[in-house]
Amino acid sequence: MKIALIGYGRMGKEIEPILEERGHTLVGPLTRERFSEELLKKADVAIEFTVPAAAYQNLKGCIEAGVPVVSGTTGWLDRYSDVAQLAEQKQVGFLYASNFSLGVNLFFELNKKLATLMDPYPEYKVEVEEIHHTKKLDAPSGTAITLAGQVIEQLDRKKKWALGADAEDTLNITARREPNVPGTHRIRYHSSIDDIEISHTAHKRRGFALGAVIAAEYIAGKSGVFTMKDVLNLN
Repeated sequence: MKIALIGYGRMGKEIEPILEERGHTLVGPLTRERFSEELLKKADVAIEFTVPAAAYQNLKGCIEAGVPVVSGTTGWLDRYSDVAQLAEQKQVGFLYASNFSLGVNLFFELNKKLATLMDPYPEYKVEVEEIHHTKKLDAPSGTAITLAGQVIEQLDRKKKWALGADAEDTLNITARREPNVPGTHRIRYHSSIDDIEISHTAHKRRGFALGAVIAAEYIAGKSGVFTMKDVLNLN
């Protein structure tokens, strides 16, 4: 399969050797300086890992070119509905994930279950913490936002999230940046009696990169909007 790689930062460099290992042909990498619509159209599917400011135009360009696209760029979700609507209209496959790791997607399911169990116990205060490398541009991470959204859906006492929140109806997210940290996420329920905590710690970026390639393999030839729950058969 021919896979266009849009963006050649840390994740792009992780994805490139996995494409070769799995028998795919790399198209690109396509960057801001070396973007070619003609080259893009030669691909069966595209993987997009760039920066928030570029993501919308990249995804729009792929869909308008008829190329199914997988995106792992975070920080642009105010335009998500526009991209999803365009994908449905053009009948082109589109899949966004805040995190492509198999472990993280299983962690999402665990987070939802724990939040459901904790809803009747308001004496437990809940918070989300994420730690990433110092070069990560957005905060909080897309994964932390996904986790927070799941908690809010299940806990009647939380209505929204914010960085550094202290209001009773607002879920606090703490975002820390440290050198050489692929990604750590924690959800902690605290009471005067005890704490309940779940966490996911990534040891290397390869897990994210492999998941993105598997997602690209999944949406090739498909039309419509998908998530990692579809890829991993978690629906």
